[in-house]
Amino acid sequence: MSLSSTHTMTCPVCGKTGDADLYSSVNVHENPELKEKVSSGELFVWTCPECGHKSVLRYPVLYHDPDEKVMVWLTFDEEAQQQAKRFFNSMESLNEYCGRLVDDTGSLIEKVHIFDAGLDDLAIEMCKYVIRQEKGSELSLKFVRMDGAEGDLIFTYPKDGQMEMLAVGLNVYEDCRGILSRNPDVASSAKGLVRIDEGWISSVIR
Repeated sequence: MSLSSTHTMTCPVCGKTGDADLYSSVNVHENPELKEKVSSGELFVWTCPECGHKSVLRYPVLYHDPDEKVMVWLTFDEEAQQQAKRFFNSMESLNEYCGRLVDDTGSLIEKVHIFDAGLDDLAIEMCKYVIRQEKGSELSLKFVRMDGAEGDLIFTYPKDGQMEMLAVGLNVYEDCRGILSRNPDVASSAKGLVRIDEGWISSVIR
């Protein structure tokens, strides 16, 4: 079930206060309306009722999609991550789940986008690695969606204070999936509740 608590927020612009619901867990089967709020980032924004200023909220949350058997934990410290791992690994009912750890809101949103598109986040991270190698830069890429008749993968990245878009052909993703299928040890490293990100792909590709 989804769990939330009400917190009093103070607007940094006008100084007025208002209530915000902060979720410790989100079950999108029981509360499907929350799925869009996570995907859009709305769940992590508080709007001042007085002046309308929008403040970004930073708090830990468990995203749970029991239909797709996906759990994504957003945590901010090592102790909380270890507690989440112990819980996940102790629950036999979660053996078939895809469990992921993230430490920022943007990464949680990206994971939701990836799984909603029916994609493999391991292959997505490999795609990012290929893109960075080809462009010779340290692009901070985030997957956004699939687009177009050919199913291009759309990524965003910051450049000169703006967010740029980058389209990558589905063939790149399929090639990355093929590489993973030929390297079962790499896929096995994603079992349990793990962090799959740029650090992970750098550790498995040497």
